[in-house]
Amino acid sequence: MESNIINKNKVIIKPPIASVGIIGWIRENLFSSPLNTILTVIIISILWFSVIPFLNWALIDSCWQPDANCRETSGACWSIISSNYKIILFGFYPQDILWRPVTAILMLVSLLVISRNRNYWNAILGYSWIIGLIVMGILLKGGIFGLEPVDIGKWGGIILTLLLSVFGLTAAYPLGIILALGRQSKMPIIKTFCIFYIELIRGVPLISLLFMSSVVFPLFLPEGVSINGILRAQIAIIMFTAAYIAEVVRGGLQGMNKGQFEAADSIGLNYVKTMRLIILPQALKIVIPPSVSVLISAFKDTSLVVIIGLYDLLKTTQSTLSEPKWMRFSAEAYIFIALIYFVCCFFMSNYSRKLEKELDTGL
Repeated sequence: MESNIINKNKVIIKPPIASVGIIGWIRENLFSSPLNTILTVIIISILWFSVIPFLNWALIDSCWQPDANCRETSGACWSIISSNYKIILFGFYPQDILWRPVTAILMLVSLLVISRNRNYWNAILGYSWIIGLIVMGILLKGGIFGLEPVDIGKWGGIILTLLLSVFGLTAAYPLGIILALGRQSKMPIIKTFCIFYIELIRGVPLISLLFMSSVVFPLFLPEGVSINGILRAQIAIIMFTAAYIAEVVRGGLQGMNKGQFEAADSIGLNYVKTMRLIILPQALKIVIPPSVSVLISAFKDTSLVVIIGLYDLLKTTQSTLSEPKWMRFSAEAYIFIALIYFVCCFFMSNYSRKLEKELDTGL
């Protein structure tokens, strides 16, 4: 009875309002010391004098209507995008059949989104990719099923960028794994070749490889034989990216405990099964972050094909800016393509974090 009376008369003292909630977080993280206070004021001032004017320029005072007279506005002229998005995104692909590349891109994006879920990683998804790529190729190239044929030289814009990046990264990753295994091989010829290839490719910039594929490589072909410039650029990107992937994978292989190899030997596994079932799954898991960094860099480097005359997303944008009407508005055009690259790179980075978390065993 006496304890109940004490509990009823007990006064609960709440913490001061200034130490909890939003106010408490601000005091603890932004104004906890004189130095933090000074830094907070400086950063807020920078944001106030940079972000606010940018938002006014980009959104409030901007012009969005196609073919509008942007010279009369003080803000951004997004009319360059709304008036030229077909050229920027699809290059010289025939305008009257743009439904074909749009359908192909939507199919590719759908397959990528579905592939994010590891529950769908089965034979059906593999066949879906094969069938989807064939259908996409038919849609873009045409020539059968009553579709108008389109020369591959007219493929440009986001079509070419996705073609170089998706196929380039897909082919470069397994090639990089093979090179990494070859560099770890005990066979002198294979090991020497892989070391020479990796060090040679990593020792030159991608620009030089693109120039060689565009200018030098055709000189060694027999007379009358030619290879499309897009294919030559694709090979250069694959070779370049594979060399960097090989070094990343080699680091993962070297990080494996020798006990893993000994355990595989104890149960009678040969080299191929040891690598496929035990070593590579663990090694590739621990090198997911650096591997994705290399792939993201390779995706952005596809824009370098502009120097050999291929009309990727950057080149089609530059061709639009060559018109006198739009010369003043290069900032708007480059911001637009920067957002496209950002979305694609963010998708890759976000998926790598998701995959890394799913594969984490806590060891």
